[in-house]
Amino acid sequence: MPSAISLVTLLTDFGETDYFVPSMKGVILGINPQARILDLSHRIPPHGVEQAAFFLKSCYEYYPDGTVHVVVVDPDVGSDRRALLVSTSRYFFIAPDNGVLNYIFKEEASVEVRAIENKQYRLDSAGATFDGRDLFAPSAAWLTKGQMPGSYGRLIYDYVTLPDDSPKMHEDVLQGRIIYIDHFGNAITNITPADMETFRSVTKRNSVGLKVGEMTINGLKTYYGEGATGLPEILINSNGYLEIFVKQGRAVDRCNIQVGQSVDLL
Repeated sequence: MPSAISLVTLLTDFGETDYFVPSMKGVILGINPQARILDLSHRIPPHGVEQAAFFLKSCYEYYPDGTVHVVVVDPDVGSDRRALLVSTSRYFFIAPDNGVLNYIFKEEASVEVRAIENKQYRLDSAGATFDGRDLFAPSAAWLTKGQMPGSYGRLIYDYVTLPDDSPKMHEDVLQGRIIYIDHFGNAITNITPADMETFRSVTKRNSVGLKVGEMTINGLKTYYGEGATGLPEILINSNGYLEIFVKQGRAVDRCNIQVGQSVDLL
């Protein structure tokens, strides 16, 4: 378990027009004026737990050891859902217990999960609608001040994870799904090169085709500029996922794609 440093990252679905994010930052700095706060994003779609989980997975490991990552995408705020402090061999994560830390549980070593139960880390509030400010922000700030994870609450082992979304073989087709759409309108699937190799070994096919909706995209490109302008293409992106793109266009619009939509590797 690392020692917490003063760096706190924030990932939320709060947007950038309300007082929510500034309030969280004010609480953190009020407890630790030396804290450094970095915004990962506040443009996760409202209640987009799966999208936040993928976003976090894609960038958290590039931060220094001891960073405190705070994730507030919390559709059930105010309910009896638990708040978590997760300690790994390199980082700390503070988030609601709703699956948003799914990839952390799967990929990080030496994961220790605690329920945040100590009322010392909660601000008094008239309501129960803003745990980002009243619970998650002070919990993170006190961690950067040297509070030990054991003081937050008991260890738990029944934390929430997302349903397994690994691609599945169905007859001679590998069925996957769209898990993220980026700013450029590129659609990222959950299909990896390892999945594609397994598919090839089972079906004995060398060519690659991806069916999305009523459209089939044939052939695998290496980089975006290799695609034909305006036409849907596929490639393996730098995070190791099969991605649908349109050169100088938006695949999400061209192919009428949505997060959660199924795709078939042919």
